[in-house]
Amino acid sequence: MMRTVDRLRWDAPLARAWAVAADVMRWPERLAHYRWVRRTPDGLVAMSANRPFGPLGWPTFWTSEMALEPARGAVRYRHVRGVTTGMDVEWTLVPDGRGVDVTIVHEWTGPPWGPLRRPAAEWVIGPVFVHGIASRTLAGLGRFAASAAPLGPEGERLAGLVAARDATTGSAT
Repeated sequence: MMRTVDRLRWDAPLARAWAVAADVMRWPERLAHYRWVRRTPDGLVAMSANRPFGPLGWPTFWTSEMALEPARGAVRYRHVRGVTTGMDVEWTLVPDGRGVDVTIVHEWTGPPWGPLRRPAAEWVIGPVFVHGIASRTLAGLGRFAASAAPLGPEGERLAGLVAARDATTGSAT
């Protein structure tokens, strides 16, 4: 099984960090390697990002079910279309007293390519493409979360979900 883990500490309060991670429709504005993000008519999230190789970008695309879990500080995806169909992705955001520890875990058994399934997933797709895109996404969104840039209406709504949870539980954001 392919498993990649990308982790970075963001210098931002939990509510802001979670809103930035969850507001995927704004990612192309905030991340140079993201080409587009769209909601499909059936409620899925279609995404496309470039995996840079020097001056060239290799376009990737996938479609996912997306679930927001503000009570856990998590965002989950299940890829349902594209080469990575069947991949499970979970973002977790945990305040660490100085900011937020953000972790992205991707797990996948690989594409339906017979004996090439495991090597393709574990030697190429995971370390080269998934990690290459996830590490850039974490760094870029972390910079945005640490900035004073406005979140926008949807971002403010999402931040309010975590802030309301923390007000109820007495947790600090």
